[in-house]
Amino acid sequence: MPTAIACLLMRGGTSKGAFFNAADLPQDEPTRDRVLLAAMGSPDRRQIDGVGGGHPLTSKIGIVSLSAQAGVDLEFLFAQVQPDQQTVDTRPNCGNMLAAAVPFALASGMLQAQGERATFRVLARNTGMLADISLPLSAGQLADGGDARIDGVPGSAAPIDICFLGTAGSVCKHLLPTGQPRERMSVAGKGVAPFSLDVTCIDNGMPLVIFKAADMGVSGHETVAELEANTDLRRRMEALRLHAAQAMGLGDVAASNYPKMTMVAPPRQGGAISTRSFIPHVCHESIGVLAAVTVGTAISLPGSVCEGLAQRPAGAEVDTVAIEHPSGVLSVRLRRAAAQPDAPPQVALLRTARLLMRGEVMVPSAVWAGRA
Repeated sequence: MPTAIACLLMRGGTSKGAFFNAADLPQDEPTRDRVLLAAMGSPDRRQIDGVGGGHPLTSKIGIVSLSAQAGVDLEFLFAQVQPDQQTVDTRPNCGNMLAAAVPFALASGMLQAQGERATFRVLARNTGMLADISLPLSAGQLADGGDARIDGVPGSAAPIDICFLGTAGSVCKHLLPTGQPRERMSVAGKGVAPFSLDVTCIDNGMPLVIFKAADMGVSGHETVAELEANTDLRRRMEALRLHAAQAMGLGDVAASNYPKMTMVAPPRQGGAISTRSFIPHVCHESIGVLAAVTVGTAISLPGSVCEGLAQRPAGAEVDTVAIEHPSGVLSVRLRRAAAQPDAPPQVALLRTARLLMRGEVMVPSAVWAGRA
């Protein structure tokens, strides 16, 4: 008999994946990872033998538990599974899946709430980042329906407000891991002619290498399909990613999902800047939450590669920055502390989430026979 594990399939922002109570999974990581791969159907590009969606954005996992830490309600561990790889990556964060953590905890009975609105503090175990998540309630659950819309998701839903706390240096330990807002890099790689360009290496919740699309010979306004088909561009970006990772102190990242690559260009939809984000080898249909947070932070830094491209008001205590992406716009709110003008801004944004299905995911007993 296969092993049945309680599971909720949820959309979080523009991502989708399986959510588990940590207590329902194996406690040792190697067995846990084998279970997660079997549940998702990896490695197989279609994930035909699991519940994965055959794309990095729909091959994600949330593992949730109550927290024993004072002042923290939940702990959330994000896991990225690539459809065609036998890897489970728990080092980077995912702000989209984070948006579904509290709705999962309410739906599974892990948390109880009353009233019309509640706020919970969540620890992202991947990097130790904290976030305050506020959401409207109905009968103790995430309200069914609402007028909040996010580009990349059809229709509307209840608004979920996420205020990120202490995101700087989530993986790299410093906001600017190279020590500068702009670096000139000379890159060479297998099958790639040597090239040089300016980049901003930055980590405010997600390690990013930001570069101007024009420096890679593209406009930055191409469709996802056009960028996916540009094999020369993708080879050069991977060479740049491997080179920049060394400068960021990340070592050999050939098998890792970070740093993510983000090309920037002048805005065309009334936003602050246009982006095309890669995760790291597939072009994102929109942009990840923490990638948008990090791009928004780069826009606020004098000397970054965004300087001269971005359009934004200057001097405001709270600055709403609209990050354009292939599916529309993602707006982030940057709040600067008057007493610490050089500190990274506090970042907040709006997401939505929805419970799609509840039940049990079945994994072969040869992978895990379940708890004794």
